[in-house]
Amino acid sequence: MRPPVTPGASPQTEELLELLYRVSGRGLLSGQHNQPAHGSQWTEQLVALTGRTPVVWGLELGFSAPGTLDAVDRRSANLAEAVAWHRRGAIIAVTWHAVCPVDDEPVDFQSGIQRDDFTTAQYEQMLTPGSRLHERWTAQVDVAAGLLRRLADAGVPVLWRPYHEMNGPWFWWGARPEGFKRLWRQLFERLTGHHGLTNLVWVWNPNSAYGSAAPVAPFYPGGDVVDALATDTYGGHYEQEHYDVLRQLGEGRPVGIGECGALPGDDVLAKQPCWAWFMAWPTQVTQENTAERIRALYANPHVHTLESLRHRAI
Repeated sequence: MRPPVTPGASPQTEELLELLYRVSGRGLLSGQHNQPAHGSQWTEQLVALTGRTPVVWGLELGFSAPGTLDAVDRRSANLAEAVAWHRRGAIIAVTWHAVCPVDDEPVDFQSGIQRDDFTTAQYEQMLTPGSRLHERWTAQVDVAAGLLRRLADAGVPVLWRPYHEMNGPWFWWGARPEGFKRLWRQLFERLTGHHGLTNLVWVWNPNSAYGSAAPVAPFYPGGDVVDALATDTYGGHYEQEHYDVLRQLGEGRPVGIGECGALPGDDVLAKQPCWAWFMAWPTQVTQENTAERIRALYANPHVHTLESLRHRAI
């Protein structure tokens, strides 16, 4: 096991990362993402369907207008929900759909997150200290840091997966491998160096390389700033090469399924035994899986739920 990349990582952060190492190859931590507008609705739906509780409770920091799916006015309520789930024994996974630095939150998803008009020149300015776009980026990161600080103050370690799916062209931070690696390191320094956050397990999370997504290796920022690696996959894309590439890049670090629609079946788990966790995405979990398939995975003795994790030696 490698120690956390965060300088002075909290004991809780060390324990969380140690759990990922222990479970790798020996089990699979179940998980479900929850959108701000819905509180814990999707986790509770999985409990009602399976009779078992996902271990990983997913949280979005929020970016959109009040009353919408990822509303910024739900932040305090959702952070409180995350703390409550942590106290029940859950692992908190935090996703950050960061607003493009040329915009002010709130934004809608298509024009503020999935935008394709953030130029290479603007990207470079964002990475240049002293520039206006760098200052705007810094201000936005500082808002996220304040939210993460609330979790840190409550003793909550988090699986922190910022700037996910960077190998695709659909988010403003994506499709620029060299710029992205600098952006990741800039974020790492701001959150750990400037803000002194010690509760983050840094998860580098590309999309599986199919469709318009590029091969992932050129986007890897380096093992000194990554604790664990994950992939997002929908439509049943569990190609062996995607798993193998993550394992090779990670050099023994834990690997997980950061987002998925179709859940991994027994055939996938037999060929790809080192997935440490999965986190299903709202709506897609019921669209891409039958109720029987969901129940079967949660009943699999290889899969850890919140209830069973307490009673198994890992």
